[in-house]
Amino acid sequence: MENHTQDESLKAHLMASDERYRSLAQQHTKYCRLIDEIETKARVTPEDELEEHRLKKLKLSVKDQMNQIIAQYKHTSVS
Repeated sequence: MENHTQDESLKAHLMASDERYRSLAQQHTKYCRLIDEIETKARVTPEDELEEHRLKKLKLSVKDQMNQIIAQYKHTSVS
């Protein structure tokens, strides 16, 4: 549980101090919202499914980049 709290504190710190991390977090939130909009439609078209798939890949890529920043920050903080 302590690690989770430390990670959340680190994320909050990066949101406040790292422009790239903040931008990625905003993109991630945007992709989540767009995916939710597609998933809550009464009728999902094949085009919607393709767009959902594309957005999920983008969201994952952004999340990976955010995790890289966190890992780099942890590495430089420990060193």
